[in-house]
Amino acid sequence: MTKTLLLTAPYMIPFVDRFIPVLESYGLKVIVPEVEERMEEADLLKYAGQFDGAICGDDRYTARVIEACAPRLKVISKWGTGIDSLDAQACSRYGVQIGRTPNAFTTPVADTVLGYILAFSRRHPAMDKAMKSGEWKKIPGKTLSECTLGVIGLGNIGKAVTRRAKAFGMKVLGTDIIEVDHVFIGETGIELTTLDILLSKSDFISVNCDLNATSEHLINPLTLSKMKENAVLINTARGPIVDEKALIAALESGKLDGAAMDVFEVEPLPADSPLKKMDNVMLAPHNANSSPAAWERVHWNTIKNLLDGLGINSGDLNNDK
Repeated sequence: MTKTLLLTAPYMIPFVDRFIPVLESYGLKVIVPEVEERMEEADLLKYAGQFDGAICGDDRYTARVIEACAPRLKVISKWGTGIDSLDAQACSRYGVQIGRTPNAFTTPVADTVLGYILAFSRRHPAMDKAMKSGEWKKIPGKTLSECTLGVIGLGNIGKAVTRRAKAFGMKVLGTDIIEVDHVFIGETGIELTTLDILLSKSDFISVNCDLNATSEHLINPLTLSKMKENAVLINTARGPIVDEKALIAALESGKLDGAAMDVFEVEPLPADSPLKKMDNVMLAPHNANSSPAAWERVHWNTIKNLLDGLGINSGDLNNDK
């Protein structure tokens, strides 16, 4: 019996003509719906019972979706690393395998964080705007060696951010809910501390933790109130880690000097979001992972994970590329 794949990963769909012949060569029928950012629960339920495997982005594979798709659904292959949009317990209950690519976008995301730090410390956007509006205005900046960076979450990306910041001479504070490798601590000289101390002493705060029950709205009115005056918050992790209403209030009150946001509680970011009107905020459309080399690796690893989950030998996949 021919097996069917539901392919909804937004980063693969524009290049689907490359992948469909490969997938069909493995005996797969491919369904490719229209996807803007992700498939919500209701969108996925329309296809329940029609597919054996899925390649997805941040689609909402809730318990209800998994139950409706069982027992036919055998594997969900996530394009990327984070699987917070998948109900892992429901997948386990119904025997659905989950595939992903660990360490998929460490380099581009860490580069993005440093780019934001440099932009704010050297005041590039502000000077560019002033010059283009006809002003010749000296806007004071800071060197990174004068600044302290706080890194929340010291997984692969948090470690990469730390290494880059140390190369620029920054003092780095870090915090995590799990034990951090002592070799990394010795290598970088990072100072591990509590979240409260990190918030109170950091000029820049980079959110690099996973989204889970302990991190949702980790940045909230209380934690924002503990931040150093004129700090800058950078979130390249997951939108719901930051309470956006509280962040907007902190920015409007002048508590924070600025923010850089690649991810949001609702994506795409609503047109009426006050963040879009703030000169001290830099925004991006969930694109910190942008890297042709990283994307290419993830494309093919995602396909491999799908084939493996369906029990199809993927040994010659490299030759198909």
